[in-house]
Amino acid sequence: MHTLESIAALREALAGPRRAGQRIGLVPTMGNLHEGHLALVAKAKRHADLVVATIFVNPMQFGAGEDLDAYPRTLAEDQARLADAGCDLLFTPQTAEIYPRGLEAQTRVRVPEVSEGLCGGSRPGHFDGVATIVTMLFNLVQPQLACFGEKDYQQLAVIRRLVTDLHLPIEIIGVPIVRAADGLALSSRNGYLSEAERAQAPGLYRTLCELRDALEAGGDPGQSLAEAEATLAKRGFSPDYLELRAQDLGPLTESTRHAVILAAARLGPARLIDNLTVNLPR
Repeated sequence: MHTLESIAALREALAGPRRAGQRIGLVPTMGNLHEGHLALVAKAKRHADLVVATIFVNPMQFGAGEDLDAYPRTLAEDQARLADAGCDLLFTPQTAEIYPRGLEAQTRVRVPEVSEGLCGGSRPGHFDGVATIVTMLFNLVQPQLACFGEKDYQQLAVIRRLVTDLHLPIEIIGVPIVRAADGLALSSRNGYLSEAERAQAPGLYRTLCELRDALEAGGDPGQSLAEAEATLAKRGFSPDYLELRAQDLGPLTESTRHAVILAAARLGPARLIDNLTVNLPR
């Protein structure tokens, strides 16, 4: 695996494979990799001839008071894991390489509607930062496909809409959530949890499973959501949101049968997100 830091080097490295007609797969990350990230690489390898991963802690998607400075940076370990996973190229630019004129002067990409509410409501401007850096990486790598995790459900929806609206010839592949044995969705931010908090953390997934079961048994959505939010609080979480939406993130209608439960909750210093699909009864 080759690690590249400059845009010029990345473009030079990809020119030959592109001329040869190789299918290029992209896996964007912010580093501090876990098995969920490696599942993205494995998926990309099954669909592409050459896999490019990126590690860039994007300041544009962090709001005031968020954990930009504290976000874990583990490049050496990440390089070893990506090499073992069969990644071909790793792009690790510095902030000045990506935003040479600074954030304030940077052109931004905004994806309306699907960016609003949920994490977009709690983290204003977050998805503008995500959409901007992803668009930039799509332009730099020009992949035929890109893999993103389904844990960040709203982010995946934003990227799908971006690709559709801008008519980009890129296949977006969603990769299922990778969970620990106790059900906790793997996340780089799980490392913020103390030992006691880590023992509590699977309560988020258990609550979503209980809510799914209640809804599939015909429970009233409003009452079931209220009870689940109270359960989260009893299990030590500070709920940010807990919502039931159609799979395209639109509101439920009388004809909605396939929906998704989406949740974000704080536990100690960590903000955990998770989601679960649900089949609503007729």
